[in-house]
Amino acid sequence: MSLKTEARNTTKLALPIIFGELAQMVLHIIDTAMIGATGPDSYKQVAAAALALSVINIPFVLGIGITISVSQLVSMAKGRGDDKAISHYLYNGFWICAISAVLISLGIEGGQNILFHLGQDEEVARLALPFLRIMGISIVPMLLFMTLKQFTDGLEYTRTAMVLSLLALPINIFINWLLVFGNMGFPRMEMLGAAYGTLITRTLIFGVLAYVILTHRIYKPYIGLRKEQWSLNLQSIKELLRIGVPSSLQIGLEAGVFAVSGIIVGTMGGGGKQLAAHQIALQCASFTFMASMGLAQAGSIRVSNAFGQGSWAKISAIGKSTFLLALFYGIFCAILFMLFRNVLPELFLHNHSEGNAEVITIAANLLLLAGLFQIFDATQVISAGLLRGIKDVKFPTVLVFIAYWVLGLPMGYLLAGVFDMQASGIWLGFIIGLAFSSLSLTKRFLNKLKRHV
Repeated sequence: MSLKTEARNTTKLALPIIFGELAQMVLHIIDTAMIGATGPDSYKQVAAAALALSVINIPFVLGIGITISVSQLVSMAKGRGDDKAISHYLYNGFWICAISAVLISLGIEGGQNILFHLGQDEEVARLALPFLRIMGISIVPMLLFMTLKQFTDGLEYTRTAMVLSLLALPINIFINWLLVFGNMGFPRMEMLGAAYGTLITRTLIFGVLAYVILTHRIYKPYIGLRKEQWSLNLQSIKELLRIGVPSSLQIGLEAGVFAVSGIIVGTMGGGGKQLAAHQIALQCASFTFMASMGLAQAGSIRVSNAFGQGSWAKISAIGKSTFLLALFYGIFCAILFMLFRNVLPELFLHNHSEGNAEVITIAANLLLLAGLFQIFDATQVISAGLLRGIKDVKFPTVLVFIAYWVLGLPMGYLLAGVFDMQASGIWLGFIIGLAFSSLSLTKRFLNKLKRHV
């Protein structure tokens, strides 16, 4: 099988996923940029939003990991030509994810006061509290949307969710314009307005996607089986959780490192300047990561389909071609970050007050490190996705734990604190952890191929 042909097929499937993921990331970047345009000391609100998102991100991505099991099992069932199983996994997966989403949201509401026990700047923590509460509620419609998106992605119908994600951008911008800046008679809510904008937008796109799945003819073969297949089944729930829980832990371990790193950076003083710069660099890296994530999802879906067919030759061709795509993409992003490191931070902080100017300088230095970070980040997420596609999720979770919590975070903390490198030390820790993750997961996938091809 031609690697070039498989790369083209994976890219074709990945592009709508990538655009959809990028649109979701752009929503956060829009929020940060619009919050950053609210006044001369807007970096404090940017830092507050970063703090709230750091706390939210761990439970949120744990929920995202649970949704991944839907696309994996739907894709495998499609490979076997089993429409009944597809319908069954949709129903059981939706309820697992719905319960998870509500529990996560309630947990965030109940644990909101953690913001004041993380050694953060008191004013930043106070500003972050109402933002945290609204964003915690918005997790529910977002995880429900992602569950349905995983279902459509597993069937390789990726355009609907992409279109909705893109349409969400102008809606979110308009709501932010009304609520962040207080236009057309609405109250000026600044960062809290951005949180409400996210909640409203996420609710809308979930409702529309649910309507499309229930009514569109391409989903009729699966929705039409609801009387027969829409019942909760303990065995199916266990099967979903066997993939969902390790996937959730893998993503949660990575997200947890980034969240904890944000909290560590927030304790470094400077009135939130280091944290604001860290957040800007992280949002730039997260934006480019969405393309890697889209490739990983597409590769994982196609590998799951081939795994359902029992074709290891096809798994090999899809896996190797997807990895090469990720490697070239990571190098491309690294070059862009290094070239535009002084320009990108200015997209987030428009007012060049003394405080904002200092944040821009720090962020530019962090983006140099983020460039190298891109290469390892792209290749590790691909390898993890390919392993997930062949139902290998338990031991890779151990490798991810070692990469981030044994190597990456401790090294970052050491460099940041003991060697006084501050946020730069944290980013060097990221690079160390991601390098180990990339190399170990890639080696494991290649070893799996050797045993079967």
